[in-house]
Amino acid sequence: MKKITLTLIFCALTLIAKSQTASVENSTFGIQTGFLGIWAHNEAKLSNQIALRSELGFDSGIWGGSFYDKTGYVFAPVITLEPRWYYNLNKRVKKDRRIDGNSGNFISLKTSYHPDWFVISNYDNISIVSDITIIPTWGIRRNIGSHFNYETGIGIGYVYYFAKSAGYLENKSDVAVNLHLRIGYKF
Repeated sequence: MKKITLTLIFCALTLIAKSQTASVENSTFGIQTGFLGIWAHNEAKLSNQIALRSELGFDSGIWGGSFYDKTGYVFAPVITLEPRWYYNLNKRVKKDRRIDGNSGNFISLKTSYHPDWFVISNYDNISIVSDITIIPTWGIRRNIGSHFNYETGIGIGYVYYFAKSAGYLENKSDVAVNLHLRIGYKF
């Protein structure tokens, strides 16, 4: 009788432990690279499903054609704050899929600022017009092994150019697109 009781208690404790709510990690650090840039990021837990991603990095651009002597490139600094809602963590846990490193689907509000502090380019005297973008984004992040991950996302939002500070007559705004595919390393 004691064995049956102990077995039932053990099974009940296992079920209780399995039914815990899935959660994003308290804090993750990593670096990511994509086709047009490199970034270092941190994600801090705000709630079980929401993390605040802060990111510093370089966005890049390439240009060329018959009007230029050579193909040009530019790396410009970018600062990003992005609250992310990982909406399918519980579903992933129920299906025995990984959620470590905040692996899951997310919806975010990506807010980026490109300051005109400096640029890295193969042309001399290049500068950029500072801008701020606010882009609602849907994306996924998945792990490859214990430290590597990949991430993709898509969104359409708003960009505001601080053109007056660069010598233009007025500031401008436009539609912005966020389409990213990145591979990264989690520390």
